[in-house]
Amino acid sequence: MAIPLLDYKPTCPNTRVAGYEVPGDEQPKIFTTENLLSPSDMDDLIEAAYRQIFFHAFKWDREPFLESQLRNGQITVRDFIRGLLLSKTFYNSFYEKNSNYRFVEQCVQRVLGRDVYNQREKIAWSIVVATKGIKGLVDQLLNSDEYLENFGYDTVPYQRRRNLPSREKGELPFNIKSPRYDDYYRRILGFPQIVWQNEVKRFTPQEKKPKAGDPSLYLDMARSLSSARGNPTPRVSAMNINIEASVPRR
Repeated sequence: MAIPLLDYKPTCPNTRVAGYEVPGDEQPKIFTTENLLSPSDMDDLIEAAYRQIFFHAFKWDREPFLESQLRNGQITVRDFIRGLLLSKTFYNSFYEKNSNYRFVEQCVQRVLGRDVYNQREKIAWSIVVATKGIKGLVDQLLNSDEYLENFGYDTVPYQRRRNLPSREKGELPFNIKSPRYDDYYRRILGFPQIVWQNEVKRFTPQEKKPKAGDPSLYLDMARSLSSARGNPTPRVSAMNINIEASVPRR
């Protein structure tokens, strides 16, 4: 008998209220197959799916067979997302390098487009991972009412309601606050390492740059003059003076 999903509730009731948002540059761009007009639009949609799930896909990480099926209409966007979540790259980079709680947090962020509500939700989905495996977790997330209501079968998941009106600063992107590797594996792999190869170039606005005749332009020259010293007068002890050689012979 399968264990039912543990009941969890949002921490704040405001998450249940539909947001009233004015479209703008800060709103996420929605990629869906409902309004594709050219092959380049499909390329953009596939790249958006890779960014959402992997953050960045190298040539080794790409799934050409799934891409071909999606381009030919054999699978939906939802099926393409499922294939990326069950791929070897996602397994090696997210599941093996994180605990179950952190893995669940990243799956909820990438699939449902939001943060986990609380620790109880992490425990609930972690139980699904322990009993049904990764495939059971992915299927349950993609079959959930929350996913189908927000993204359906044709829309790439995205971070929902990132800019919150009640906060001075909106939420950070998921790939920044939840990187692919946990702290433990980042220390083992030895990154991030910051190595400065050259001098850091600092940008100075044009209005703050000194103009001709500004005293600050002559500051380095004045410092060089003040630091320059003449030849010091040698100090000679009276005991070392040769009186006979110094006095002319008469």
